[in-house]
Amino acid sequence: MPRALPTHRPEVTEVTASPQPVETFDLVIFGGTGDLALRKLLPALYHRYTDGQIPDDSRIIGIAREGLDDEGYRDNLRKVLVKDGNGKKVEDFLKLVGYRSLDARKDDGWDDFATLMGKDADRIRVFYLSTSPDLFVDICNRLGKYDLNKGKSRVVLEKPIGHDLKSANQINDDVGRFFDESQTFRIDHYLGKETVQNLLALRFGNALFEPLWNAEHIDHVQITVAETLGVGQRAGYYDHAGALRDMVQNHILQLVCMLAMEPPSSLAPDAVRDEKLKVLRSLKPINESNASQLTVRGQYRAGSAEGQAVPGYLDELKDHKSNTETFVAVKAEIANWRWAGVPFYLRTGKRLPERVSEITVVFKAVPHSIFDASAGPLVQNRLVLRLQPDEDIKLWLTIKHPGPGGLRLRHVPLDMSFAEAFGASQPDAYERLLLDVVRGNPTLFMRRDEVEAAWRWADPILTAWAESGESPRPYTSGTWGPSAAVALIERDGRTWNEDGE
Repeated sequence: MPRALPTHRPEVTEVTASPQPVETFDLVIFGGTGDLALRKLLPALYHRYTDGQIPDDSRIIGIAREGLDDEGYRDNLRKVLVKDGNGKKVEDFLKLVGYRSLDARKDDGWDDFATLMGKDADRIRVFYLSTSPDLFVDICNRLGKYDLNKGKSRVVLEKPIGHDLKSANQINDDVGRFFDESQTFRIDHYLGKETVQNLLALRFGNALFEPLWNAEHIDHVQITVAETLGVGQRAGYYDHAGALRDMVQNHILQLVCMLAMEPPSSLAPDAVRDEKLKVLRSLKPINESNASQLTVRGQYRAGSAEGQAVPGYLDELKDHKSNTETFVAVKAEIANWRWAGVPFYLRTGKRLPERVSEITVVFKAVPHSIFDASAGPLVQNRLVLRLQPDEDIKLWLTIKHPGPGGLRLRHVPLDMSFAEAFGASQPDAYERLLLDVVRGNPTLFMRRDEVEAAWRWADPILTAWAESGESPRPYTSGTWGPSAAVALIERDGRTWNEDGE
């Protein structure tokens, strides 16, 4: 019998990052009974508490208009946490949690709230505004009136920051009267996702990628953020926003920045954000002269989602007329030396076939094939970074199919699933971002000039759509948007990555 070849495994040095506790803090959530607070923010804080990162003398206070007391609020939160939490840990965490009933536009109760918060300017105080943006200035005004904006106080602003450049500037000016830029954290939870963070490690920690990360080697980039859900209870808000404002102007453009920015001099907050700003300012304008060629907007009609019949957007809105887009596709370009000529195809929508957020970097084809036609086609290499539902990274390569019978080519992935590689579920994006606020680290938060630059690019698109008089193109729920979105990329000889590869 032939002697078996020895199996060698390379030695792997595993470094386990132990969670580092933060300083004692107070975190106040305005809008504390809302969906975001109960579904995301408070569970994120609970998970960081169970990992030992939040000291027991910290305080977490929910603020809303509902007439609850501390115990009533804890009961509501308990129902959320016990589903996947340890009973004792849940009760220990709830000891940190309190509640106050306040109206941002009325003075009642603010004296008591200020007394509760105390006058210790050396204590970290985070005010998270999980409310409608039209309440931001009222809340900040009262926080300033009671000197709660002093010392180590910070304010977190949820998107949207305005609905255009003018309103964004007004919000930033109003908040800036009470909190300076170093105290202001504009949150985009996509920047807290593990895969987005890994873009920095992939690009700047590996000699394999950075030399190829340019127009000479990359053919095009795709970013897809797809949802199976409709607007549901958010119809009122969504009809005044639409897909471009809700997703592209913030989430997707931030992903573009992380993909396309130049290497920062360090990971210092402003070093990273300076490079992101350069990307936003380098985006080629899209306006009335070219919006019809470079953008597609759609609105879903009745159809099927996740095996069930679903109504159309106008049915959910309970209105027969609306020009609000629930889908948008954009062909964007970055006018600089690194990316000149490389299209960035961006799309997002509601009621699409699957829930997925994915970045696909497609490399250029080899210049000449040495293989016979019988070997099969040569497929372009792709780097696919999936943000949700399961975070992973795949690098698609061409190899020989094993076995006798001639040389046959196969396109296969080098696949890294975070859950499989590290043996544990990954922290939610809000877990990282909330503790970054406590630490005073703004690296993953938008600076004011980033918000302004994003709106300067998005505003002319919105204006062009409004002035065209055209309605969004209809698409059936459960499909990948209007057929024009397919034409947008296929007329360039490319296709959307929809096969899970």
